[in-house]
Amino acid sequence: MLKRFPWLVLSLCLTLCLVSCVTNTADRKKQAEACTRLGESYLAQGNATAALRELLKAEALYKQDYHLQNALGLAYSEKGKPDLALRHFKKTVALKPDFAGAWNNMGTVYLKMEQWDKAIESFNRALGELLYATPHFALNNLGEAYRGKKDYTSSIEAYKEALQKERRYARAHRGLGLTYLAMGDYKAGISSLEKAVKNAPNFAAAYYDLGRARAETYNREKALSAFKKVVEIAPDSPFADAALDEISKLGR
Repeated sequence: MLKRFPWLVLSLCLTLCLVSCVTNTADRKKQAEACTRLGESYLAQGNATAALRELLKAEALYKQDYHLQNALGLAYSEKGKPDLALRHFKKTVALKPDFAGAWNNMGTVYLKMEQWDKAIESFNRALGELLYATPHFALNNLGEAYRGKKDYTSSIEAYKEALQKERRYARAHRGLGLTYLAMGDYKAGISSLEKAVKNAPNFAAAYYDLGRARAETYNREKALSAFKKVVEIAPDSPFADAALDEISKLGR
């Protein structure tokens, strides 16, 4: 019977091929999702190399996953490859234009590259998404970008708005403090840095900045206390090395 109706044979073959392709694609997608989850887990642990290995496996299986592309961007950023990071963040927002987190991540890469205007544009895109659950992150980063441009008025506005969203956000307190110091307002700067370390007692960078500010206002004992705190909480960090130099300069 099939010989009499060759079109039926062809139709059956095409149907079987389509079913097989769909099944194969679904299987590859599931495998890719598993690799992506593992890669994201490695990223959370701070192991960018292991993360990248799993994420590249996922991409070889199925590329059209915005979570995967965002994770690849984060991994390449951690590996010090900003151009590759940006490539994947751009793929992410091409797949999901309203993914605020990816716009924020893209902006942080531009921050590291000191491309302030592109960073500002990216952070504003993130902030334009009404469902963005953590806008204080992008607002803080926006403050960083404006501070990089030396637009201190806009920087202060962004940091303050971040603190309106999350009043205990230590990074915004630190950024605000550094902005005030850059403007020569040491009283306000020290006050903001003190709030930063109060809300994040293990924030070595903020303690170091506080020590520098106190030293520049001739408050030697409090400066020494801040620098010693840096060495205590982050003994193997570059901040500890810098703090030890400052302690030596202060004569103890």
